[in-house]
Amino acid sequence: MEYKIIAKDGGAKRAEVKTAHGVIQTPVFMNVGTVAAIKGAVSTDDLREIGTQVELSNTYHLHVRTGDKLIKQFGGLHKFMNWDRPILTDSGGFQVFSLAGMRKIKEEGVYFNSHIDGHKIFMGPEESMQIQSNLGSTIAMAFDECPSSVADRDYMEKSVARTTRWLERCQREMERLNSLPDTVNRQQLLFGINQGGIYEDIRIAHAKTISAMDLDGYAVGGLAVGESHEEMYRILDETVPFLPEQKPTYLMGVGTPANILEAVDRGIDFFDCVYPSRNGRHGHVYTNKGKRNLFNQKYELDPRPIEEGCMCPACRSYSRAYIRHLLKAKEMLGMRLCVLHNLYFYNKMMEEIREAIEEHRYAEYKAQKLEGMTGK
Repeated sequence: MEYKIIAKDGGAKRAEVKTAHGVIQTPVFMNVGTVAAIKGAVSTDDLREIGTQVELSNTYHLHVRTGDKLIKQFGGLHKFMNWDRPILTDSGGFQVFSLAGMRKIKEEGVYFNSHIDGHKIFMGPEESMQIQSNLGSTIAMAFDECPSSVADRDYMEKSVARTTRWLERCQREMERLNSLPDTVNRQQLLFGINQGGIYEDIRIAHAKTISAMDLDGYAVGGLAVGESHEEMYRILDETVPFLPEQKPTYLMGVGTPANILEAVDRGIDFFDCVYPSRNGRHGHVYTNKGKRNLFNQKYELDPRPIEEGCMCPACRSYSRAYIRHLLKAKEMLGMRLCVLHNLYFYNKMMEEIREAIEEHRYAEYKAQKLEGMTGK
């Protein structure tokens, strides 16, 4: 991997990451395809058309349904889903820890029951790395514990210490797997995850510890899980300066356009979130003048596209009135068009962000974008 900073504007970084599956221009929004597909009947051809750079899939979900070993037999996730650009796989940690009533955490890993059929599963650092290696993703995430943001200090300290020990095991296993002749992607990258809830001293100490491990990249996890936006920004302000500037930084599971604009200003390179696809499936679409609910009756005879001037597949061809009709009629096409628009909006916004940083006008761009979308 090669990470090169092209421009800086305040705390914002404009960079590029060279990987086995192509160059990633950052800041970047990764389009979330949990089970190797974007919800809403969006194909990989669609993703290419709307400017997607990185697709994100989930280790846990692909392990329990279809199976990583089968996907390895097919030649890896890229061949399986016909996607020739970078893929990041989440370690499964967040999904496992969201199964609060169905799992037991031990030093060796986590014992839990499948959410599909209840069968017993064990996943530890080595298992997560093996699954991700079978998938052959471009970037693999370390297996970590994602504790509640309101966990007490004692639990948080013990949890973060365990996450560090697990990260060391992930690193060793990744090195072993990448040395094997039958590994799908022997250039697979490993990103470690910073944890610590809203305790800034725990976050900073953990950032220093994992920075010394010289990983390919670093994520800030355990945010956007119940704390306020202000708390999230405070943690980023305190933590990111202690992560290596010459490595990519990823804010996991975030977020709204406003969240992204603020986090870019704090040095974040990578983002992902289900909001654009989930909201799109419910008829909620993003525009530069705020979010619109196409179920509203005022769009019943509206001949305009979702957003005038937008060049997404939905806006190029269809009216708000028609898309509203599809949504009301529960036709899949309505959801598909809304998801395509939202993902295009996010991808286009990231393109604008990169351009603004290069031209050293990011502060002005951010202010104008926020004012347009929020009316502030």
